[in-house]
Amino acid sequence: MNSVFHALGDATRRRMLRDLASGERTVGELAQPYAMSLAAASKHIKVLEGAGLIRREVRGRTHLCRLEPGPLASAHEWLGYYERFWNSRL
Repeated sequence: MNSVFHALGDATRRRMLRDLASGERTVGELAQPYAMSLAAASKHIKVLEGAGLIRREVRGRTHLCRLEPGPLASAHEWLGYYERFWNSRL
């Protein structure tokens, strides 16, 4: 879970995940809104992959990324405990 929260700690990676929620994207499509190089986008994607939040598939020269929701569900469940805690206190 540490890797998930580390990955989510960066705004660019959170936006990439949001973009992937609507469907798979190439590395270039993920990089385009942020005016970053493919190498920089790839570094962000590797962090997301390492956390298990996305899966990258290579088709020829194209790298397609898709959201893997499992780790987000685990983080949501973990945060849910604290949400219930604070709701009962307020």
